[in-house]
Amino acid sequence: MKQILFPVFALVLALMVTGCGNTTGARVSSGTAIGAASGAIIGSFGADAGAGALIGASVGALGGRLADEHAKGHFD
Repeated sequence: MKQILFPVFALVLALMVTGCGNTTGARVSSGTAIGAASGAIIGSFGADAGAGALIGASVGALGGRLADEHAKGHFD
């Protein structure tokens, strides 16, 4: 149970702070960094932290971009 709880907690925490910043670049950058870090942590449980970091960075960048578009009022 403890092995499953930590990655889920890390993912929820990363999603909560994805897209922090005032500009598009800041939101995408913070989302990428947070995604890469949480992806590496989660990937290390599967013995492939590099792939986890790459996937996490991609998802984080997308999350940062979506957060930026929402902040600009393009999404309701």
